[in-house]
Amino acid sequence: MKLPIIIVNFKAYAQGTGKEAEKLAKICQEVADETSKSIAIAVEEVDIRNVSQLVSIPVLSEHLDPITQGAHTGMNLAEAVKENGASGTILNHSEDRFRIDQLGQSVKRAKEVGLKTIICANDPKTAEAIAAFNPDLIAVEPPELIGGDISVSTAKPEIITNTISRVKRVANIPVLCGAGVKTGADVKKAVELGAKGVLVASGIVKAKDPRKALLDLASGLN
Repeated sequence: MKLPIIIVNFKAYAQGTGKEAEKLAKICQEVADETSKSIAIAVEEVDIRNVSQLVSIPVLSEHLDPITQGAHTGMNLAEAVKENGASGTILNHSEDRFRIDQLGQSVKRAKEVGLKTIICANDPKTAEAIAAFNPDLIAVEPPELIGGDISVSTAKPEIITNTISRVKRVANIPVLCGAGVKTGADVKKAVELGAKGVLVASGIVKAKDPRKALLDLASGLN
């Protein structure tokens, strides 16, 4: 995944699942082509195969379980996620928290099959701890700002700079930010603070005009 990047998390919104996920994925692909900016999308596991066959931008899973092949009913296996077309996975989102041991094992499993890993952290201290797992990217997202109207880069810019500083104590891992990011100005400020991109969801998925909203966000990337 080329940096800086915008990762659009479709979550399980009505506008981002099934046929709607396919439509939104095509919009993300069109904006990536039109702007030559790096855009990736995270979709529900049941949508990975269909979506990945429609686009060339990176498709990520929204979850990955710390399991190997075997009797694990209802869990998401790394090999299956990869075979269905994903190139990476988001782990430890505030809506899908992992125990620390499970998180480490999920990162290990992802790496074993060649999936990129983006681990979410709710604060700089957690991001520093997560860096020990050596993921490809760390995304800091204060939970209280997720889905809101004020971007983390505006409301709490120190979270971005502190996270970058603390992660660098452990490893040279690029840091993304998320929570409340909705405009190109939000993205531009995040990048100026040192972030290598943003993780967004409702600002695009639930927008009245997702294409227009994503074009605006893309204008904030270098």
